[in-house]
Amino acid sequence: MNDRIGAVKLSGFLRCGSIKDIDLVKQYLPDHLRLTRAEPGCISFDVSQTDDALVWRVEELFIDRAAFDFHQQRTRASEWFSATSTIPRDYNITACEENP
Repeated sequence: MNDRIGAVKLSGFLRCGSIKDIDLVKQYLPDHLRLTRAEPGCISFDVSQTDDALVWRVEELFIDRAAFDFHQQRTRASEWFSATSTIPRDYNITACEENP
């Protein structure tokens, strides 16, 4: 897809505070990735551990605000969110104003 005007991008970090948090992320992330990537309007969704084992890089791109909002709503009701909701997130959300 070349035209991404109106797309919504989230980028940032999930910051684990302990080995227990890392274990929770590793346990619940595969299903979270699978479900999110299958959502209508999901262009890309990646979560990867950085060189600091406690920090995970998060990159999301959705076709529009409606698709992003659907993802946020679905996630809030998911096992992923229930298990990881106490892990701090540091995200920036932007709407794409021009083609990347």
